[in-house]
Amino acid sequence: KKYHQERTLAQTLFIPPGTYNYGIIISPAGFIMANKIKMMSTTFTVDKIKALVRAKGICVLSTASDDAVPHCSLMAYVANNACTEIYMVTHRATRKYKNLLGNPVISLLIDSRENYPREQVQAITVSGIYQAIGNRRKREEVGARLLQQHPHLKDFILNPDAVIICIKVDSFLLLNGLTESYFISLSKV
Repeated sequence: KKYHQERTLAQTLFIPPGTYNYGIIISPAGFIMANKIKMMSTTFTVDKIKALVRAKGICVLSTASDDAVPHCSLMAYVANNACTEIYMVTHRATRKYKNLLGNPVISLLIDSRENYPREQVQAITVSGIYQAIGNRRKREEVGARLLQQHPHLKDFILNPDAVIICIKVDSFLLLNGLTESYFISLSKV
């Protein structure tokens, strides 16, 4: 499939730590973005990213249909301890779920805009792949974590049409303030 070929190309563009480069990022919907990216110490950057992922519980999920029509959804989430998987819940009859089944490449936005002035906001773009959770026990454990962190979603989560989404994280792009960017590919860590 086309999106798997693009991901392979993007994964080969790893830039060594400590250098400035202009990065080109292709979103799941095919949008091209360029930015000056500083490659920092992987450990420092990963720790900073994980702290923000763990501190938040709301993100914007970006999916795209088979014919590349983008769709964004505000989502509650929890992450595994390593922040390599991010879990959400939706219903099977939604556009986002249909998009995930047809095109599993996603992007998430997690940010700190409610905590800082605009010039100090941190934002993480997460690139990843949707995967179904086949293990019933894991689905139950993740569902319990979602209920614990987001009790207001109890009826939504317990609905028979609900399905837990697992996003396998491929990379993080941290924007620190207005101009500082740090890219981490989990396949390189």
